[in-house]
Amino acid sequence: MGSRLFDAQEVIVRREILDGREWMVYPVRVVEDTGDLLAVHLAQGTPLTFGPGPFRWGPHPWTAFDPYWQSEGVLQLQRPGDGYSVWARHSGGEFTGWYVNFQEPMRRTERGFDTLDQELDLLLPADGSPYRWKDEDHFAERHRSGGFTDEEGAAGRAAAASVVELVERGAGWWEEWRGWRAPEGWQVPEAVPLGA
Repeated sequence: MGSRLFDAQEVIVRREILDGREWMVYPVRVVEDTGDLLAVHLAQGTPLTFGPGPFRWGPHPWTAFDPYWQSEGVLQLQRPGDGYSVWARHSGGEFTGWYVNFQEPMRRTERGFDTLDQELDLLLPADGSPYRWKDEDHFAERHRSGGFTDEEGAAGRAAAASVVELVERGAGWWEEWRGWRAPEGWQVPEAVPLGA
């Protein structure tokens, strides 16, 4: 199950799984799937669906906002086994940099893939200025309070160290995607019901 490659332009489902249940679910459109890399696009205005809980982490923090992806569309790049994905960010149509989202390694399903955001993020500005961390305090607090096991915390830190090593060597494998833009005419996918 979950071993097939997805077709370009196919709409698949990205699920965050917490406590064995869907915490947040949304559709993405496949840009490319080679087996070694899954590139998907999250369109502005994409509907987000949240699980009803209760969850050990509480409700998803985005439930405080309108349930749609508010920012410009993002390209999300993930490779099997990596504890992170790399997102291309834009503002006013201009590339502003990379956003490294530390998360559980993706697990393919027949409908798409599952993961779980682990709070920690790394911002890589387009102008080459120094990288900066985001949500380090949330990651540390989640670990301190038992939201992450010691093993999960260590995995997150190891993934972060591996990305920093790539960045400092100038070996970001994601750079070849810098100029990618979503084709005109790609529609915003419809909402995904829980458990569908």
